[in-house]
Amino acid sequence: MSVHSACPALDDRITRLRQLAHADSRLEGVLLYGSWTLGEADAHSDIEAYLYIRDEHLADFDGPAFLEQLAPLELAYTNMYGILAVVFDDLMRGEFHLTEAGAGIDEVPTWQGMVHLPRPEAAVLLDRTGRLTAAARQLAGFRPPEPAATARQLTGELANWTLMLAHVLARGEVARAHALLHTVIAPQQLQLCRLLRDSTAHWLTPSRAVEQDLPAADLDRYTSTTAVARQHDVHRAARNSWHWSRDLVTEAADRWTIHLPHGLHERISSLLNDSR
Repeated sequence: MSVHSACPALDDRITRLRQLAHADSRLEGVLLYGSWTLGEADAHSDIEAYLYIRDEHLADFDGPAFLEQLAPLELAYTNMYGILAVVFDDLMRGEFHLTEAGAGIDEVPTWQGMVHLPRPEAAVLLDRTGRLTAAARQLAGFRPPEPAATARQLTGELANWTLMLAHVLARGEVARAHALLHTVIAPQQLQLCRLLRDSTAHWLTPSRAVEQDLPAADLDRYTSTTAVARQHDVHRAARNSWHWSRDLVTEAADRWTIHLPHGLHERISSLLNDSR
């Protein structure tokens, strides 16, 4: 199936990967995921794929050697998530899961709600048995998160992690508070905001395309929660963050009838104000 994106170099690399996969009998299937499969690829996009290796060949399959056939590699290593991460000589990144075909393909349908493949036949570059295509088709329909339960979960998360933020600030750990604010709390705020705005297409990476997906007023609130890692700025951002969180959870509570622990919320506010 021929699909063209806004990145001809990525299209060419995918075509080459398809050719190499078909020529390598150790592979049972290859499945793409990520921006290319969603029709969102551009000049800065990566190539991301699962390589389903016949079970008897998994132990001796040399991933970097296989990928070197796509283009020269500047870097190849197993990253913190156990994924083979590579950088090609044109600085295109790649992430490749080297997975046993038997159990690996059976797992694909369980990704519903996390992975969306609107063009499953295009995402499948190799399928020697038909199993992978059948599995990928189960991901063709987008399944948004269940609103009420998800909002309830995020409401609890924001209170819990902001309380931790307040304690960390009171201890004087500015760098740690800065990291907590931006890497833990902000993504959850963006998810709740997306849920409220019916904009959940980029749910797993809620900061992706947020400039196009969310209204300007929400972007302004998000911006107010960011800071450089200086004491005064992090304290200000933390207070702004909690104000935004409280506004979001109040809106969510009104829409989905969620009980809010108002007393706890007030005590978190007091802690943040006292830790200036």
